[in-house]
Amino acid sequence: MKVFPYPRLRGTVSLRVDSARVKAPAQPREQLDSRARSVIERVVALGAAETEDWETAVLTVSATIPSKATDPAGPWSDVVVVAVLAERATNTRVTSTLARETEDGRDWCGELQVLRSDIHDRAVLTVQVVATVDGDPGRIVGEAAEDWIVDVRSDVPTREQSFDIKEVGFAKGPRWLQGFSEAPWIVSASGAVPIVHINTDFEGMVDVLGAEGRGPEGLVNAMLVSQMAAEVWTAVFHSAIGDLEIEDDGTPLFPHGWRGEVLREMLPDVVPERTLEDALREVHRRRVGATGWTELQPRIQYAAMRRAEVPRVLSETVRGLDKLNREDGA
Repeated sequence: MKVFPYPRLRGTVSLRVDSARVKAPAQPREQLDSRARSVIERVVALGAAETEDWETAVLTVSATIPSKATDPAGPWSDVVVVAVLAERATNTRVTSTLARETEDGRDWCGELQVLRSDIHDRAVLTVQVVATVDGDPGRIVGEAAEDWIVDVRSDVPTREQSFDIKEVGFAKGPRWLQGFSEAPWIVSASGAVPIVHINTDFEGMVDVLGAEGRGPEGLVNAMLVSQMAAEVWTAVFHSAIGDLEIEDDGTPLFPHGWRGEVLREMLPDVVPERTLEDALREVHRRRVGATGWTELQPRIQYAAMRRAEVPRVLSETVRGLDKLNREDGA
């Protein structure tokens, strides 16, 4: 748990994106309809705009904070609420000060402008409550419990990004894949979304992956896909844990995007019975320390197999093959 040397707000700070509109040069402003926003997923998909060459987007943002933040008897003064949009891929950080909507100081609203050229893929939107505490201005005394994702590429507002699968012949494919010509697949976890490259030159690979049903080919397909998924989870975990931001005091921070989601998903199995923050610190300590990283690999493998449902698929494959053998012998 992070400790602050000044009093922080207790209670929930909530954030909402009420609307979004985009603008291209010499064209009227386009108001995006509700299908571009998902309140449940907390995502805005600016790719849903019909104006493909838009250059700027304006988000209408509202926030609700605990009323005690503006209580004259409280420890905070000069309270402001700031919307913050950040993307690590482009090192972009955009802020906008919201205006107080109600006298009790709970509701705040404002607009935040986004330049299309500033965002590569997905940015994270949050709000922070900033105040003067004990004479020190600029203290962050609260922030949104749940952030929003602003996606400039997708036309569907979904928080989860699935792994991409690309089929390519390694022997004559991209130069970096040519060195893996004997591998059935290779996982790349360096981009915005993890990609599984399927080697179409590997004999029978395409046929097996296209097989369906409860016959031998279908059972092998299910087992192969499960094994592939386990390798993907392992690869993306290592990619995520190797891409941490570290605070001045040595505390690791969860990365944004899919890397952060992968860590939150797998850490409870990698370091059980710990909070996510404590588990992240432990894994980081073992990775950069002299000992402990090797001993952690079976836990990472176990977490990956659970996410890929390898035990279930293997059991179903064994039962399916046994059934086919009995039918053949009858």
